[in-house]
Formats: sequence, structure tokens, C-alpha cells
Amino acid sequence: MRRPAKPLAAVPKIPFNRLGGEGNPELADDRKQIGLIGLGAFGRFAAGHLAPHFDIRGHDPQALPVEGISHVSLREVASCPVIVLAVPVQALAQTCRDIAPCLHEGVLVLDVASVKVEPMRVMREALPAHVRIIGTHPLFGPQSAAKGLAGQSIVLCPDTGVDAAPVVALCERLGLDVHLSDPDTHDRAMANVQALTHLVSRVIAELDISPPPYTTKSYDLLRQATDLVRNDSDELFQAIEQLNPYAASLRKRFFEAARAFDGRLDAGSGAGSGE
Repeated sequence: MRRPAKPLAAVPKIPFNRLGGEGNPELADDRKQIGLIGLGAFGRFAAGHLAPHFDIRGHDPQALPVEGISHVSLREVASCPVIVLAVPVQALAQTCRDIAPCLHEGVLVLDVASVKVEPMRVMREALPAHVRIIGTHPLFGPQSAAKGLAGQSIVLCPDTGVDAAPVVALCERLGLDVHLSDPDTHDRAMANVQALTHLVSRVIAELDISPPPYTTKSYDLLRQATDLVRNDSDELFQAIEQLNPYAASLRKRFFEAARAFDGRLDAGSGAGSGE
């Protein structure tokens, strides 16, 4: 079994055009192959941004064809030097078991899940020891990055001993701000950043409030946040809320605070008014 990843120091920046040298040939800018498993909303979105730089080999039996990529068998995807697993966290273990026998020594495998402790554990246990693993979490999606990737953020969680520099350089070439972390630190932060905001947004969406004739700025911002996650899949929401080990306690605190405010309002001692 692989050893747990440790917190990482910053990875030095390496120009993208130098990544084709010895030891890092898989991300050189000469139409190298990337295997993409999962062509749902994010997989298709990622394919569109990677296709100008790489020969994308995609596999998803349930997806419609995506322009600009080759649709091939799972075995063919697993033979690529770099493989991106764009599947729901709930399907990650089976996907890893399916491709494990086909993976060449030194292949680089990345996931794109919104949580990192559980996916990293799954990949370490299900994939061969000769595979390099980097957990990634793009902090954006098709809606929030509809105008482009420039300035968007991504978190990288390399497994112990895995050099993340080539992936850092690729991400920076795509205009992304790169953050290095370990899975535990990532999930602690995302409990506040994602689990809370997605929960609040889902609750507001459930209220199904009709568009008002006039609004305040704070309402508009809240509505924008709700609209960003309104069409997210149930699998994504469940992963964020149920597979992040730190989300449950925060969710409990949130509802306790909401009930406390409700009680204070019923008692006539609520906070003051404003926007």
C-alpha cells in the first residue's frame, strides 16, 4: 500500500516548453496523448481546453461524441502516458480497478474530484505502485469558467515522491493559478469554501423564489452563487457534502446557528435590518 501524502513545499516553476526533456516527456507540446475517462459536463469542458494542445483519447460509453477528440476503448485510453479520471467520486474505485491491469510503468494518473482525501486513498489502493498519482481539484466548472480559464484556480495534491512541476507548468500555461496542498489540508479548506456555499445555494434553490421586480446588490450576489451550482449533478453535491470528512461538522454548526437565529427572531430579539 502506498504511504499517505505529506504536506508539500512550493514546486518551482518550469517553462512549459522545457517539459519535453528527459524524465518529463508526457506533457511536451508536440501532440502527446492524454487519456480522458468520463465525458460528462466537466470532462467535455476539459476536453475543449486540452484538445488544442494534446491528442485527446476519450472514453465514456454513456456520452455523446465530443468534437476534437478520439473516442476509443477503455484499454486504449489506459495505454496513454497521462490519464485524467473525470468520473464521479462514487465511480472512481471501479474505474481504477478497470484500468489498473492496462497501465504502463510511470503513467501519470490525475483525478478532478472536489474532495481529495477519499479519492487519493482510492487511487493509492486500486492502482499499481508503478503509477504516479496527482490529485487535482479545479476550483471552477463549465459555468464559472464560461468566459475562459485565465485567473481560475486549481489545487494539486501530488502523491509522495511525485514531481508535480510538469502539471504546474501546464496549468500555468492554460492561465490557471496553481495551489499545492495535501489532501487533508485541501478538504479542511473545502469544507468552508465549497460544502457550506453549495449547501446554502441548494437550500435557496429549493425555495424556488420567483424573480422579484427589483433587488439589492447582496440579493443579486446570492442569486448568482445559487445559479452557479443550480445545475450541478447530485453526485457532485453528495461528494462535496458526504465524502469530505470535515463537511458534516460544519453542516451541523450551520443548522444549529440557523435554528438559534430562528429562535431569536421568534422571540423578537433578531439582528437589525439592512440590505
